[in-house]
Order: sequence, then structure tokens, then C-alpha cells
Amino acid sequence: MSSAAVERSEPPPILVVEHDPELGGPLVEQLAADGYRARLARTAEHARVLAHTLRPSVALLGDLESPHAALELLAEIRGGGSTAPTGTECPWPAGLPVIVVGSRSQEPDLLRAFEAGTDDFIARPASYLELRARLRALLLRAAASRAGSHGFERVAVGPLEIDPRAHVVTLYGYPLPLRRLEYELLLHLAREPQRVFAKEELLRAVWGYPTSVCTRTLDSHASRLRRKLCAESGERWVVNVRGVGYRLL
Repeated sequence: MSSAAVERSEPPPILVVEHDPELGGPLVEQLAADGYRARLARTAEHARVLAHTLRPSVALLGDLESPHAALELLAEIRGGGSTAPTGTECPWPAGLPVIVVGSRSQEPDLLRAFEAGTDDFIARPASYLELRARLRALLLRAAASRAGSHGFERVAVGPLEIDPRAHVVTLYGYPLPLRRLEYELLLHLAREPQRVFAKEELLRAVWGYPTSVCTRTLDSHASRLRRKLCAESGERWVVNVRGVGYRLL
């Protein structure tokens, strides 16, 4: 899908979650000036209310009331609302793309964000232009994923089966719950299971990143995907070919 097609469609709703109004307010204004329907939530509770009515295309998670509140909210989003307060209806769209806007760029913070299920991470202080570029790339990937999920044949690699039409992965006949980008990475590898894909190629195909980007996003997702596959089968999947990239078998 071209960027022009995205621009002609209805402006995508963006949920900005940020406790500090001096950070969240200007960001919402900048996004609105660029044509997005952006809304600001300053608490997790407010974010749930807005998510229910706005049905966001992307959530930008900044800082909340406590140091770990943003990651707790991210875990709630990825859990389909299972960690939400008792009696609270799940307001989060399935597979909602998320960018964590972190206060610090140290490796532990970045890894914790990816372990919790973020699609991307950007550290403060970050330029608005960089954030907008990452947001746009994420929206395009999500749109391409939705468009490309129809009409594909099933992919089978031994006991592993992927149904792109239903977005379902099974291993030895049992469903394997995967996050969106884990699924996209697995599908890309499974189409040519013995081929070694260069990291740059995977980042470009699955994440839409330029070849010059330096990120541990791929390694984090590949590691998590490997653990899930191994836990279900006891077999080694998603092989890291040092200095080159990844293959499935």
C-alpha cells in the first residue's frame, strides 16, 4: 500500500498516553497539525476510556503516574485486557500497534519494553520528525499486514502451520499465540524455511525500516518467538546465523 493511499483515507486515530501535559499536549497538537486524530490520556484509566471510544490505530505510550505504569498498561493491551481492573471491559483493539516513548534509552529499559510487547521504542529527547517517521512506518506496516492477510495459501513447515487468512499459527495442531510482529516475522521466515535472511532484509520487510537503521528490535522479537516455539515443541526454531541473520530451520 502506498503512502498516498494512507493519506487519502480517513485520518488514523492516535492515542497519546502521557502524564505530563507539557509533553503530551504539544505532541497531540503536532500530530493534529499533520492530519492525525490525536487524543491525550494522562492516566491509565483515562486511556481505557478513550480507547473504547476512539478505537485508535496506534498508541504512543509515554510516562504515567508511576515508573512502571506504562509497561503495565502495555501488558494489559497485549493481554487483551486480561490484566485490566476487575469488571472492566476490554477496550483495546486486537493487535493494536504500540510505540513506547521512553524517558531513558538504557538497554534494560529498551529490552523491558520489547519484552512487554511494544512494536517500537523511541527514547527522549526525541525529535518530532523521527517520531512521526516511525509512526508512519508502523501505520503502513499495519495496513499492509491487513491487506495482505487475504488470499494467501497456508504455509506448512513440518508440524508448524500458518493460515494467513485467519492469522492463526498452529504447532502439532495446537494454537500458538503470537503477537503481531512475531507472527509477521515467523510467516516471512516460514515461506523459505532453510534460507538465511539478512537482518537488514527482515527489518525492511517486516518492520519497514531503512537498511541503515541500528536497532535490537529484530533480535528481541526473534528471541521471544524462538522461546515460544521451543516451549511448545522442545525443538530449535528461528536459528541465529551469527553475523548474517536468521533462518527458521
